[in-house]
Amino acid sequence: MTVSFPASRRRVVLGKLATLYADMDAAYAAAAATAGLSCAGCAENCCTSFFQHHTHVEWLYLQAGLDALPAERREAFLDRAKAYVAACREALARGETPRVLCPLNDDGLCGLYGHRLMICRLHGVPNVLIGGMGVREFPGCGPCQRLVAGRPGAKFMDRTPLLKRLAALEMELWGSKPGRPPKVDLTLAEMLLAGPPGGEAAKQGK
Repeated sequence: MTVSFPASRRRVVLGKLATLYADMDAAYAAAAATAGLSCAGCAENCCTSFFQHHTHVEWLYLQAGLDALPAERREAFLDRAKAYVAACREALARGETPRVLCPLNDDGLCGLYGHRLMICRLHGVPNVLIGGMGVREFPGCGPCQRLVAGRPGAKFMDRTPLLKRLAALEMELWGSKPGRPPKVDLTLAEMLLAGPPGGEAAKQGK
């Protein structure tokens, strides 16, 4: 299926996504403060976690950040992305969950911090998701779990409304086309290498 999004719609939806991301950051900051969690100096770098991402709207936003970089820096990230994908495929072929450093990680800092994806913004703190499968609780990253152990009053961040808003933006980006957007199951590195959704590289699965 060919995926294309009019430029005017992209601008509107990506502007709304920027607002949603700011709300995600605020929700994360509040939950992290409650738990006493800080990523500074953490030895358990979540940038080696194997995440897949599922929306075209976030993919477009990430690509916009990459496109805004100087050419040399952009190419360096793409070279790292190629190495990342190769390392992940080797790990998966061995039956292992990949633990490979994100290609955007620059000495512990994200090279596209303002354009980082939802899971990068919300990962770590205890959170809850309420939906058709009932209430699902996620305890947070290892360091956070140790911080809140024995503290029954620790507050879980409800990410349900944030994910609903993200899903609504995905549908708004899709527009009046019949059906639902095709499923996205890509790592950040695969998104970077594919280019924007709907581009030739993305359609060919490169």
